Amino acid sequence: MGLRINTNVASLNAQRQLMGTKLSLDKSFEKLASGYRINRAGDDAAGLAISENLRAQIRGLKQAQRNAQDGVSLI
Repeated sequence: MGLRINTNVASLNAQRQLMGTKLSLDKSFEKLASGYRINRAGDDAAGLAISENLRAQIRGLKQAQRNAQDGVSLI
């Protein structure tokens, strides 16, 4: 008595397509849940770099504002 192994190619293809759709949905839900357009560098590397530079500038300006307030308080 021989043993036969059959492969259901259509089922494997459907599973692969379903996994791709699931990954796409997960990415969309992550963006919706966070409210951000860029959640990780893979979403938009250039946009992330620009965003990080702007955040650094904002932090610097906030520190300058605190320093100015401290200077006024000292006088």
